[in-house]
Amino acid sequence: MTAPVESDTAAPATAAATAVPLTAAPGSEWWRTAVIYQIYPRSFADASGDGVGDLPGITSRLDDLKTLGVDAVWLSPFYRSPQKDAGYDVTDYCDVDPLFGTLADFDTMLAAAHERGIRVIVDLVPNHSSDQHVWFQEALKAAPGSRERARYMFRDGKGENGELPPNNWESVFGGSMWERVIEADGTPGQWYLHIFDVSQPDFDWTNPEVREEFRRVLRFWLDRGVDGFRVDVAHGLIKADGLPDYTPDPAGGSMGGDEASVPYWGQPGVHEIYRDWRLLLDEYDGERALCAEAWLPTIEKTALWVRPDEMHQAFNFGYLMTTWDADGLRDVITESLEDYTAVGAPSTWVLSNHDVIRHATRLALAADIPQGAGIGPKTPGLPDPAVGLRRARAATTLMLSLPGSAYLYQGEELGLPEVIDIPDDARQDPTWFRTNHERYGRDGCRVPLPWEAGDPAQGFNDTGASWLPQPAGWGAFARADEARDAGSTLNLYRTLLAERRSRDLGTGTLEWLGGYGDEVVALRRTTVAGELTVLANLGAEPVALPAGRVVAASAPLVDGMLPTDAAVWIETA
Repeated sequence: MTAPVESDTAAPATAAATAVPLTAAPGSEWWRTAVIYQIYPRSFADASGDGVGDLPGITSRLDDLKTLGVDAVWLSPFYRSPQKDAGYDVTDYCDVDPLFGTLADFDTMLAAAHERGIRVIVDLVPNHSSDQHVWFQEALKAAPGSRERARYMFRDGKGENGELPPNNWESVFGGSMWERVIEADGTPGQWYLHIFDVSQPDFDWTNPEVREEFRRVLRFWLDRGVDGFRVDVAHGLIKADGLPDYTPDPAGGSMGGDEASVPYWGQPGVHEIYRDWRLLLDEYDGERALCAEAWLPTIEKTALWVRPDEMHQAFNFGYLMTTWDADGLRDVITESLEDYTAVGAPSTWVLSNHDVIRHATRLALAADIPQGAGIGPKTPGLPDPAVGLRRARAATTLMLSLPGSAYLYQGEELGLPEVIDIPDDARQDPTWFRTNHERYGRDGCRVPLPWEAGDPAQGFNDTGASWLPQPAGWGAFARADEARDAGSTLNLYRTLLAERRSRDLGTGTLEWLGGYGDEVVALRRTTVAGELTVLANLGAEPVALPAGRVVAASAPLVDGMLPTDAAVWIETA
C-alpha cells in the first residue's frame, strides 16, 4: 500500500480530505482484471426449441458476447440432473444432461469461445449431490455405518426410537435440514442432512473418498480445457464437530451469517480443501482459476478464501448487498480493496446473479428482502421500474470503473428487471414449495432472455416454448432492438467495457475525491493509460461536473450537470 495522497479538491466537512490510493494486487493473470459474464444455460438461448436453453444455443450467441466485450463466461450447471433445483442437484459431474446437449456440444462451445478469446468457467457443486446420484442410491441400500453411507451425512435420530432429527437445523429452502430414510427392511431408520432441498443430500467432506472423487471431477474438466471453476456453496462443505443446535436470525439472509456461530457455514476445515485444489490447478497451464461463492459476514473474512495458496477469487457479496447509499458504497469499496489487497488478491465486483433480485429492481425496493426470498405481487414496497433502471445503469457505471474483476449476470446488459408477476402455477424454485408459498424464491431473475422482439419467445427459440413464462412487454428489452439504439442499456455496457479495457481500469489506483457533497460517490482512477474521474450522484440535486471530456454517462446530462441516480466517467488527463 502506498502513502496517502492529498486530494486536489476541497472536501466537505463530513468527508475525508485525503484518500488512500488503493491498488489491485500485483500480477498479470487474466482473472485479476477480467469481466466475467454469467450464463444461466436454461435461460440463455434455446437451439432445440424445447423451451429450455442449451449448449448449442450458447454457441450460437457467442458473437454477441464477443461484441459486448467480456473476457470470460461462467456457466451455471449443465450436468446430468433431475433438475429439481435447476441443475444444482447433480447425478453425474462428468457428463452433460441431455436437456442441454452432449459432451460433444460442450467441446464445440468451449472451442468456439476460445476462438473468440473468451475463457470458460464452469460451475462445480461439491457441497451436495442429487438424491439420484449413484452414491446416494447405494447409501440408501446399505446399512448404517457402511462405507456407502459414510460418503454422506447420515446420523441416528434423537428420541426413544430415533423419531426426532439429529438437531434443529433449518434448510435454506425452508423446513428441516434432515430427512429420515426407510431402511431395507421397511422400518424408519437414519436421517441424512440436506442444507438445501430434500433431494440434495450433503456430502461428508471429512471422508477421503469424497475428496478424491472431486479431484477426479476437477481433472476431467481441466483436461477438456476449461479455464476454471465457480465453486457453489464454497463455505458449506465442513460442518462443526458434534453438529450442535443452531437457530438463525430470521431477519438475515439464507446463505450467510457469522461463521463463528453458524455450525454449517465457513468452518475452518474448508481451507484445507481449497489448498489441495489450488495445488491441483497449478499443475495445469493457462492460469486456471477458482472462484468461491462464499456468503460470509464481512469482506475481511471472505478474503481468507483468496489467500495466495487458496482460491483466486471470491464473490464480493458485501458489495452486492450494499443499498443505494453513498456512504455505504464508499465504505464497502474501501474495505474491499484494503482487505483483498492485504492477501494479494483482486477484489471482485458483482451486482446481480441467478440467486438474487436483479439490481434493476433491487436498488429501488422500499423494503428489505432477505437474500433468496425473492419478490412477487404481494411483496410490499415494490419499486418504480424507471427508478430501478436508472439506478442500475448508474451502479454498473460505477462498478465497472473499479480495479479488480467484475461479474455480470446475463440480461443485466439489457436492463432486465426482476419478473414479479410469474403465475403461481408456473413457479419452479424449491423455496416456493418448501415455504408453502410464503417466499417467492429466485424464479424472477431466471426468466429466459429476449433476443428479438416479436419473434416466438422473443428470440429465445423459434418455437415459442419457455420453461418460465416471459412477461408482457419483455420484447422491449430485446437485444436486437437495443443494439440499434445508441442510448440503450446494451450500448452503455458496450461503451463501458470497451473503455474499461482500453484504459486498463482493472489495474491502477483509486483515490477518493471530496468537494462534491455527501451524496456523491467521487473518485479518481489512475492507470498507465491515464486518469479518469468517476462521479455517481445518489442525491436529489444535479451535480456540476469537473472540466474534461465525458467518456461515458449512465443518463443524459442536463445543462452540463449530472442528474440524480446517474454516473459519469470524465477524462481529466
